[in-house]
Amino acid sequence: MPWLHYISYFFGGLFLTNAIPHLASGLMGRAFQSPFAKPPGKGLSSSTVNVLWGWFNVGVCYFLTVQVGDFALHSLADVTAFGLGGVLISIFTARNFGQFHGGNSPE
Repeated sequence: MPWLHYISYFFGGLFLTNAIPHLASGLMGRAFQSPFAKPPGKGLSSSTVNVLWGWFNVGVCYFLTVQVGDFALHSLADVTAFGLGGVLISIFTARNFGQFHGGNSPE
């Protein structure tokens, strides 16, 4: 069923986008929020934990996008589903983590 593939691609985009801040923070040696912090998502995890969590997210993205269905960059539907997952998690994380890093202040 193709719609199951689109759901998989949506979550693939979500996981790849979620990997970016964890990998970037970890590679710069900075602590960042992760599901393993106390409290989860609010406390800070070490840079090593963030690198590992980031690469785990990349692996999940790979599985959901490459191993499920036949993802094609030339398919507008495939790329839209993938991109929508990335955009939605981007907005969520910007709003969620902005409260900790000053990103939700009025302009």
